[in-house]
Amino acid sequence: MGIMELVAEVRRVVAEHEMLPRGEMVVLGVSGGPDSLVMLHVLNRLAPEFGAGLHVGHLHHGIRGEEADADARFVENICQQWGVPCTLRRADVPSLAVELGLALEEAARRARYAFLAELARSLGARSVAVAHNADDQVETVLMHFLRGSGLAGLRGMRPVSPLEEMRLGGACEDDLPPKGQGIRLLRPLLSVPRAEIERYVRQQGLRPRFDRSNLDRTFFRNRLRHELIPYLESYNPNIREVVRRTAEVLAGDYDVLRDLLYKTWPIVVRAESAGAIVYDLVAFRGQPLGMQRSLLREGVHRLRRSLRNINWVHIDDAVAVARGGETGAQATLPRGLMLTLGYDEMTLADIGYEPPARDRPWVTERLPLSREGSVPLPGSDWVINLLRVSRGALAEAWRNNPDPYVAYLDADLAGERLALRPRRAGDRFRPLGLGGYQSVRDYMINAKIPSRERDRVPLLVDERDRIVWIVGHRVDERYAITADTHQVLVVRVEKVDRHTL
Repeated sequence: MGIMELVAEVRRVVAEHEMLPRGEMVVLGVSGGPDSLVMLHVLNRLAPEFGAGLHVGHLHHGIRGEEADADARFVENICQQWGVPCTLRRADVPSLAVELGLALEEAARRARYAFLAELARSLGARSVAVAHNADDQVETVLMHFLRGSGLAGLRGMRPVSPLEEMRLGGACEDDLPPKGQGIRLLRPLLSVPRAEIERYVRQQGLRPRFDRSNLDRTFFRNRLRHELIPYLESYNPNIREVVRRTAEVLAGDYDVLRDLLYKTWPIVVRAESAGAIVYDLVAFRGQPLGMQRSLLREGVHRLRRSLRNINWVHIDDAVAVARGGETGAQATLPRGLMLTLGYDEMTLADIGYEPPARDRPWVTERLPLSREGSVPLPGSDWVINLLRVSRGALAEAWRNNPDPYVAYLDADLAGERLALRPRRAGDRFRPLGLGGYQSVRDYMINAKIPSRERDRVPLLVDERDRIVWIVGHRVDERYAITADTHQVLVVRVEKVDRHTL
């Protein structure tokens, strides 16, 4: 690939992905190294052709002392020579790494993209370009493979992607625009091998800066570059092309599966908030294994935007619990997330998360009731209404009552002095239609009332403190209407506007 072929390839990629929109500004992240210098050189050549403007951003990471100072001066000088506006910024990456508990390399990445995002936003630019090349793609795919990534990682980097996908986290995330109003991240050199970039540098007489940290093999990526890939080439000299081609194939598959995931998500997810995602357990278990993994992985990403890599083992362990676990079973996921199984749902949330109680009537202490009329349930938006009518005045439709919060009772058997109270240890009753006595505890378990709600479910009791009705559930058969009933007590529990009480 000669000079003209490299320029032609970049022109093709730029045109295909509309990387230089006419009349718009594009921010270029330039470190001064060979890749970013070639990107600047080529795009500065192409920008007038496409009618776009360029603005360079350079971040001094505060790591390499005088060498980093020289890098900043170099970028500033080259931009002046080539007529490209430039913004320099300095960050204390070592302190950021300590503050966020990150490796120096990851902290530098976050600071760099946060700076480029903020710069683009200040300039009104919708695009940021960086100089990842074809060999960077190979290293990225292998790195994700070794860490146990899913398709999202194995497809590698894309020529165009939302900058928000970089998952900066913490204060860095604040520099990104709101979701859906994102900045595009462009990689115009992604199809150009590093060897061709180096050849272009020589042929054009460019003198890029050299970052000695690229030789430091304590960095994972450098070990891949200098040790693993040369070793793999001893098995297959074309391994770089094989990995790039595989990533491209997987990217196409990923897009198909992603589209299916978006269609499945609202079917399987009952509720979603910033703190928790609640899945319908039956619907989840009805999905193919691959979709189950995708649904959980997507949930983790939505709750942990800054989390870049999710280990396959974590997802697989969680899926195993979701598929076959009993109520109460849990699975630990990265960054303090926990998957917890309920009766018919499962919740992905922070460890120790307490879901809000469902919108149900509740009591925490004994509440005496009037013989007739309405009584508010303290601290809630619910009231209980009692009405006594003759048996003859009761419409026959009561037999098919669909409302769990309405009970029809024999008024004489229920008596005059009723009350609501929460359950107590040893409570028993005779649920209508089930035959015989049953503990309230066992009934609530069988009725799949969440454990966190059981101590607040209202029990209607008579003057002897015997259970007449578990509100919202079963009437005790001893108080049910029979052929001998003369007076009927209609008990209705309903939600009202508290301002009208």
